Amino acid sequence: MVGAAVGGVAAAAYAGLVTGAVPLDVGAGRRLRPLGPLSVDIRAPREVVFDVIAQPYLGRPTRAMRKKVEVLERGADLVLAAHFTPVADGRLTARTVETVHFVRPERVGFRLVRGPVPYVVESFELSEFAENGGTRLLYTGELGTDLWALGRWWGSVVAPRWEATVAASLATVREEAERRAPR
Repeated sequence: MVGAAVGGVAAAAYAGLVTGAVPLDVGAGRRLRPLGPLSVDIRAPREVVFDVIAQPYLGRPTRAMRKKVEVLERGADLVLAAHFTPVADGRLTARTVETVHFVRPERVGFRLVRGPVPYVVESFELSEFAENGGTRLLYTGELGTDLWALGRWWGSVVAPRWEATVAASLATVREEAERRAPR
C-alpha cells in the first residue's frame, strides 16, 4: 500500500515537472548547462527568415502553429507566449511560458517564465550568408536547474529533449523560409 502511494506521488511529481504544471524553482544549488549551439543555413534572405520566426507571435499564426503557440500578451517587440510540446510519446503535453523579444532582423530572444526547469535563456541569431544571399540561423542557450546533483540529473533529462524540439523548429523555419523566398 505504501509502495503504491509513493509510486503514485513520484508519478504525479514527474508529470507535474515534465508538463510545467508544477515548476520547481527553489534557487538553491543552481546548475547551468549550455543548450546548442545549433546552426542551420537557409536559402532565404534574413528578413524572410525573421518574418517566419516572428509570425506566430507578432502576426496571424497558421492553424498548425495555433496548436503549438498561444500568445498571452503582445507588445511591439515583446510577447508573452505559451508553447505546447508533446512529451512522453505524446501522452503528456509540456506547457512552457516564455517572453519572446524581437530585434529585427537579427535576433529573437527567449526567456523562460514557467516550465519544467526554473531557468532557460535562448536566442536565434540571424546573419547574412554572403555567398548565396541566404541566412545562417544560430541557436544558443543556457538551461538551469536547482538542487545540486538532482538538478544536474534533471537537466540531463530535459536538455536533449529541449534541443531536439528546437532542432525540429529550426527545420520547420528553414522549410517555410525557403518556400517563401523569392526565386
